[in-house]
Amino acid sequence: MASGNLLLPLRQVVTIEAKMASKRDFFQDPVVERLLMKHGFRVHITNMGSREIAKQDYEGYDVVFPSGQPAADLISRERARANRPVLLYRPFVSPIVLATYRDYAEVLTAEGVAKRLPGPAGRPMYYTLDMRKFIDLARGKRAGVRRDPDNGYRWDEIDRDDRVRNGNKILAQTSDICEANSAGTYLGLVAFVEHGNDAPDDEAEAEQLARKIKPLLVEQGLPSSERAETYLSPDGQSIAPVTVIYEHQFLAHQIGHQAENGATDGERVLLYPSTRFVTEPQLVALTGEGARLGELVTKDPELQHRAMELGFRARNADGGATGDELARFLTERHIPVPTTSSDDTRAVLPSLPLLEKMIEIVGDCQDRAGSR
Repeated sequence: MASGNLLLPLRQVVTIEAKMASKRDFFQDPVVERLLMKHGFRVHITNMGSREIAKQDYEGYDVVFPSGQPAADLISRERARANRPVLLYRPFVSPIVLATYRDYAEVLTAEGVAKRLPGPAGRPMYYTLDMRKFIDLARGKRAGVRRDPDNGYRWDEIDRDDRVRNGNKILAQTSDICEANSAGTYLGLVAFVEHGNDAPDDEAEAEQLARKIKPLLVEQGLPSSERAETYLSPDGQSIAPVTVIYEHQFLAHQIGHQAENGATDGERVLLYPSTRFVTEPQLVALTGEGARLGELVTKDPELQHRAMELGFRARNADGGATGDELARFLTERHIPVPTTSSDDTRAVLPSLPLLEKMIEIVGDCQDRAGSR
């Protein structure tokens, strides 16, 4: 026999079928799950990379939520060609960052490649990374002197104080370039810097640039599917000392660490690229129920507040990104607020067809697809 308070009306719960990339962090949060249930939604998530979401069939799904605009644009164009338009929702934003450890950040600072941003007691949590100088080290160029470009510098060659004891090449590791938005976006950043702070204009230029930057993105072996988990693991420093993740993943870790331990994690820090690109995760509603979910997560005050508690930069009432509420939340919990320099360069990604071509070349995506 069913139990419970029979005086309460039974609310019909709609199960939303969804494909999601890294922003599943939000929907799998227990508080978010309870808030959604209060509004009659349960979200069943199939987890995969952003580009994989766009490339695979999404029939039978109510929403898909890639982590960046390129994948969402692929889906929108495909549906428009089939005369099945979609609705797009942008509930929050999260910049691409390079996550590292204090000793590595200080080695880069001593080299003049990184710069400390203001922080408590001389132990900053945030640094600015000069992307041109960082790439130069990987290219074998240091202090204006170039050696063989195939002989990039290693950590122990620039570590004057023997801080890190690492003989690997100086590179940032990413998730799977053929699948993940974070990796594709970082590819776009590197390409932008290598191309003189400009995006390629045509296919021939894009192909040449992709082959030029390929060693900077794939030389350290096959990437894991989820770099943030590796970075935050106890062995992260020995596996990938510099890792491309989203800002909210780092802030969520620090918020949780402060709540559990009364202090932030002082060994993990962020490098904000001097050339930056703010990702625009877009929830793509494919059905009417998906659109109801999109409206809810975009406009509901409780869900927007919870997004901030999970490290996201929520949007204001006009749809623009704002970090003011996040800054207040972090300050109240004695967590340093991330700041970026006004001198930073805003990167421009290649057009969608050119970016797709570059991703396929750098990741050998076509060859891998054929071998499955």
